[in-house]
Amino acid sequence: MSETETETETETEIEVTPEVASTRRRGKRQIADGLAHIHASFNNTIVTITDRQGGALAWATAGGSGFRGARKSTPFAAQVAAERAGNAALEYGLQNLEVFVNGPGPGREAAVRALNAVGYRITNITDVTPIPHNGCRPPKKRRV
Repeated sequence: MSETETETETETEIEVTPEVASTRRRGKRQIADGLAHIHASFNNTIVTITDRQGGALAWATAGGSGFRGARKSTPFAAQVAAERAGNAALEYGLQNLEVFVNGPGPGREAAVRALNAVGYRITNITDVTPIPHNGCRPPKKRRV
């Protein structure tokens, strides 16, 4: 090569960007059928709405709905909790619910009626309260 003829090397810049997963979520998945688990104890009522595999979609409690003390264990508190859980699960497109009721509390029927009033079609109601075959001694009854 001569002085007049200069060889210029052109550098090609290649930007290497690591593959980054998209940070945006796809939105709520659409589920047609679900399960509603109502745990009605003497002190509180817990309503959980799940998909068929048992993954929780929405839940609410009577205590978390603003009721404290003796008002937590009322049927109205259970109704409000069931309405809150039912409205939260509507985002998933649920239409049919199978209801499992557990426990002897006063909010059993009120929670089922509230889920029906939200607009779900209740296909089945099952009582899954465990009944002992003379196991542990139960708590003594109150004498007021």
